[in-house]
Amino acid sequence: MSDKPQQFRGLHQRCFVIANAWDAGSARMLAGLGFPALATSSGAHAGTLGRKDGQVKRDEALAHARAIVEAVEVPVSADFENCFADEPAKAAETVRLAAEVGLAGCSIEDAAKGTIYEFELAVERVAAAAKIKELVLTARCENFLRGKPDLDDTIKRLLAYEQAGADVLMAPGLPDLESVRKVCAALSRPFNFMVGIKGKSFSVEELKAAGVKRISLATSLWRAAMSGLIEAAREVKEKGTFTYVDRSLPTPELVKLFEGPK
Repeated sequence: MSDKPQQFRGLHQRCFVIANAWDAGSARMLAGLGFPALATSSGAHAGTLGRKDGQVKRDEALAHARAIVEAVEVPVSADFENCFADEPAKAAETVRLAAEVGLAGCSIEDAAKGTIYEFELAVERVAAAAKIKELVLTARCENFLRGKPDLDDTIKRLLAYEQAGADVLMAPGLPDLESVRKVCAALSRPFNFMVGIKGKSFSVEELKAAGVKRISLATSLWRAAMSGLIEAAREVKEKGTFTYVDRSLPTPELVKLFEGPK
């Protein structure tokens, strides 16, 4: 059995940033920059396929995760949305398959198609997934992303997911640092904060002081890369100039990152 899950678990003893890659190449670059762990992003993966988030099938997500796992030496955790199933047993099956492709962790969300699961079902799903001990399970409360900005209910759900066996807790979209502090203070297990929302993305030092143990970047790096692509392409299309070339890193410098940190 790989020691990557244990390495990944150990990282949560301090505050660290986990960078979200969207393919093997970006994974190699991010690992080369020294990030101690990587994650997939369901939205970024969907974007590479020309689709919206939520339109990727389980087999595709597993193959994508395997490609990233095989590309790097650091632990990798997967964003698997609702684990591609409503039923607890089927969600747990996805987690088992995640472990089989070499992932050190994966997440399970308490919503599907924009709707939050009823509390009891949400807890049952986490409990079933948590029986798979071969990786680090992150349980996500989607309230603040799904039109239910209720901090008390969010904390209630996270505490229940913790009791059900989740190793890490997550609640994307928290509006301010005070909310982050309240959530972290209520939990006994590590909390993952998601960076990427304008006005709701705080510094590493601020999040560390609030009690956060893991900071993920969601689609933000992919969006930054795609923003650069669009800016350069618009310059060519609209102005007929190529000044973006002067701002771009040379290919040898980019490829050198594939060799890993020195």
